[in-house]
Amino acid sequence: MHRSRLFGVLIDTPVKEADAAVSFWATALGGSARPAPGEPEFTGIKGAVPGLAVVVQSVDDAPRYHVDIETDDVEAESARLIRAGATIVTDNGGHKILRAPGGHLVCVVPVQSSEHLFATDSKVWP
Repeated sequence: MHRSRLFGVLIDTPVKEADAAVSFWATALGGSARPAPGEPEFTGIKGAVPGLAVVVQSVDDAPRYHVDIETDDVEAESARLIRAGATIVTDNGGHKILRAPGGHLVCVVPVQSSEHLFATDSKVWP
């Protein structure tokens, strides 16, 4: 048995446009930009959506959106999503990148939110 929940929506933005995207999304969603310590490619838009991380991620790729699902068991959650139709793109050990039917990316990551939020909002899977 394991638990998971939608942790966040990531706005993947080409590196050259990342600063403008951060400014735009902070204004559009009424949040404030907060760079992630030690991870310069991630800038959170704090206060945008309660209980959900909204993050601009600078990438060396085309613009797109992807979601992060946090879990207390990355292997079990990845297997569950693969059974549902996802395919593995990259296995980074501690987290996995999957491609959902339709082509969208889904990152399966260890729990990132507070213990209380995860316990309150996560779903339990057999």
